[in-house]
Amino acid sequence: MCIVGCSNAIENEEQSIKVQKNLGNENNYEDFKEINQNERVKQVKEIVKDIDWENAKVSMVRPPDYRFGFQYKNPNIEAKAVLYELWISPNKDRVELVIDAESKYTQLDKETSAVLYELITEEKLSDLK
Repeated sequence: MCIVGCSNAIENEEQSIKVQKNLGNENNYEDFKEINQNERVKQVKEIVKDIDWENAKVSMVRPPDYRFGFQYKNPNIEAKAVLYELWISPNKDRVELVIDAESKYTQLDKETSAVLYELITEEKLSDLK
């Protein structure tokens, strides 16, 4: 009973998303955004939870364009941090995600790519040149 109650408490605890942006072609990142709106955080969580991840160790030709992860707003809650790495496809119409620590990879469809990209950057994928 406590396990269920405790996990529900953690699940319902407010979170934010910390987004970092690549500063070029090196593995050099700067803090880009912190997303605190509960609805946006919930939407991103739903997208990454519903992904059909492939178990694959991938080697990309360049570092990720963005990295993001969920953080609990309550400092007393400790949870395993998962770092999502995001690449924008050469055609700039899809995104690819990797969880390097878990050897997981996926390429999202165009619609989901556009939604996720806009949620974490507040910019439209279709506006990229």
